[in-house]
Amino acid sequence: MGSAIAKQDNISVRVPHEVYETLCRAAELLGVSVNQFLVQAALKEAQSVIERQNVIPLSPRDWKWLLDLMDSPPEPNSRLKAALKRYGNVKQDDAGGFVWTK
Repeated sequence: MGSAIAKQDNISVRVPHEVYETLCRAAELLGVSVNQFLVQAALKEAQSVIERQNVIPLSPRDWKWLLDLMDSPPEPNSRLKAALKRYGNVKQDDAGGFVWTK
């Protein structure tokens, strides 16, 4: 039974010598190679960016308000009812686009 080999990609970057020296020093302090240091640091930052874009922070007051709305949603008003009716009239054509009907 063979083992699966993970696909790997290559990233190349040029940096000023001072930046390289700083990266080398940081990697040395952690006992890893510069490549390992760069990948770990870049991955950590990438995950942080993605999380910031996917999470909506709420204050405790706003969190309580949202939970209360989910537990006891208000009755739909006339504008929401009209929007739902318009949405119900939407038909999807064969090309994958929407045809808005009246």
